[in-house]
Amino acid sequence: MSEKDSETFDVMELAEHVKKQRWWNKMFGKNNSGPAAEKYSVATQLAIGGVSGWCAGYLFQKVGKLAASAVGGGFFLLQIAHHTGYITVDWKRVEQDVNKAKKQLKLNSDKPSKEVRTKFNEVQVFVKKNIVLTGGFAGGFLLGLAS
Repeated sequence: MSEKDSETFDVMELAEHVKKQRWWNKMFGKNNSGPAAEKYSVATQLAIGGVSGWCAGYLFQKVGKLAASAVGGGFFLLQIAHHTGYITVDWKRVEQDVNKAKKQLKLNSDKPSKEVRTKFNEVQVFVKKNIVLTGGFAGGFLLGLAS
């Protein structure tokens, strides 16, 4: 037998292997992890960041307008219903509930939770490793908001 014939191969369960992989490894391959600065040119990073930022900014603008219209319209309809006598609003109770909520928010806002600090640190590390991509995204996001 030659060397080629004596090779042994590991048998692996494909379904188990796929379950253990992250979705981005399945999509882009295992060796594509790490900062974008190591894999793509500056122009490519700016283009990817800019296009994805513009899309996110444009969607944020449209969804923001829709949400503002819905909330504003709801308050407007509430005021009309109150003035025409369809509903009565206990404004003293509303004020008490708002003040209670303010106190709760003030107590909870003194120090951010551990999860928030951890995620913030993760974002900082990502931005530092992918500064060109992040800059392109920020610029594209602002352009998307403006368009």
